[in-house]
Amino acid sequence: MTLEQLQTQFEAFKAKKLSLDMSRGKPSAAQLDLSNELLDTVTSNDYLSSTGAETRNYGGLDGLPATKQLFKDFLEVSSVEEVVIGGNASLTIMHDIISRGITHGMCDSYQPWGKEKIKFICPVPGYDRHFSICEHFGIDMIPVACTEDGPDMDVVEKLVANDSSIKGIWIVPKYSNPTGLSCSDEVVNRLSMMNTAAEDFRIFWDNAYAVHHLSEDQDQLKNILTTCKEFGNDNRPFILCSTSKITFAGAGVAAVGGSTDNMDWYRKHLFISTIGPDKLNQERHNRFFKNIEGLYEHMKKHAALLKPRFVKTLSILEEELGGTNLATWTKPKGGYFISFNVPEGCAKRVVALSAEAGVKLTGAGATYPYKKDPKNSNIRLAPSCPTIDEIEQAMRIVCLATKIAALEMKASVAV
Repeated sequence: MTLEQLQTQFEAFKAKKLSLDMSRGKPSAAQLDLSNELLDTVTSNDYLSSTGAETRNYGGLDGLPATKQLFKDFLEVSSVEEVVIGGNASLTIMHDIISRGITHGMCDSYQPWGKEKIKFICPVPGYDRHFSICEHFGIDMIPVACTEDGPDMDVVEKLVANDSSIKGIWIVPKYSNPTGLSCSDEVVNRLSMMNTAAEDFRIFWDNAYAVHHLSEDQDQLKNILTTCKEFGNDNRPFILCSTSKITFAGAGVAAVGGSTDNMDWYRKHLFISTIGPDKLNQERHNRFFKNIEGLYEHMKKHAALLKPRFVKTLSILEEELGGTNLATWTKPKGGYFISFNVPEGCAKRVVALSAEAGVKLTGAGATYPYKKDPKNSNIRLAPSCPTIDEIEQAMRIVCLATKIAALEMKASVAV
């Protein structure tokens, strides 16, 4: 099909004045409805915890016992002493930990991180909010490409072995943002055992999608804390999770797990900044799930809603672009995203054209530090929130925009 013919199709889409959004991995209204019972589990006449604790008052700095037990199983740590319950967002905990590292150092630091110019390794394409935290604190970011097994460990190992200013690495280990791929056992082993010039090096193991499977065909993730302990690097990982995409996105419960030294260090700092967390919300979640098996059953309901959206997105990509050599994309078994790669130099144009036709996508470059994709080719697709019909229209436009951008690029090169 010629560029002129594609542009005619494009103008027809523009004339519809659509307003479709595939920019963020938000739960759909139907997913949020799955947790409406949360609103009724704690009432004005029934608000004490299972142990009789007063959930309305101060106290319980690191969480209710039942909540800590639930998240011990969720995080797959060995004891409740290796868990601290936070507010509604794991992103807040990550920001908090890094902030305290900069001002005070970690439990095994010889000086605060802020005494020197520090760096973080950032697997790419990756999660834009991780990069925003680094940028906010002036932490230099070192992009490292990802393979199907996780970050390129040959590169990571060389970097951390020779530079003591590299203090951490971001990892979304399971159904990662945006590729939807998971870390292999080998990657977990190498991250756990690698020699680091910085004795206080940390892995921020953001396991945001640990239970977000799309079917019974599920990726299995090796336990990072257990593996680090085997190699004598107990304090290396901070493991993060939340129920933000499990119950209510704005009113979930977040948690961090790690060695008792790490958790005691975090509790010490929490004691200064808060009198206690929202225990009412913790109790809601305790009653709603009852135990980890209840949480797993709940996630099957999410999968039933999410899988058709992913199937529709992938089927249109294959129908429109399969065999054209114009694009590649991941086919995740879980999570919230599909990583979509268009011809080099075309991502910004595809996003701009899609916007013209009424489809909002995540900005090109967002999956790289400083929003600078060196190839200008990666786009994150988020199918969770739109309806199936909306995905149908949106993806037809995205595919059309890809074809137009590719032909425009080819024409400009030929001139």
